[in-house]
Amino acid sequence: MNVSLDTAYWLGLAVSVVLPVLVGLVTTRVTNAGTKAVLLLALSTLNGFLVEYAGHGDGYSVGTAAVLSLVTFGTAVLSHFGLWKPTGVSGKAQDSLRTSSPVTSV
Repeated sequence: MNVSLDTAYWLGLAVSVVLPVLVGLVTTRVTNAGTKAVLLLALSTLNGFLVEYAGHGDGYSVGTAAVLSLVTFGTAVLSHFGLWKPTGVSGKAQDSLRTSSPVTSV
């Protein structure tokens, strides 16, 4: 059995590992976890459909795109809790682009 995956699928897999960090960059620590999860799901869905389009532009399959979206979301959640959160990368990503200034008392 010879398995061959297009470059688009490998890039999609790499993007799914980095998606939690991207969500951390555009949200803050006080953002609701549900909001972060919905944002991650939306980006995962976009990634799945783009990978299917790039990998098979002529034979596009919505079913395959949906499966790729679920695989992307699962991989992103697992990489968040298994890799990015324990190493502190998620927290550093959220601290790097602060959208509001910290409150200081005089």
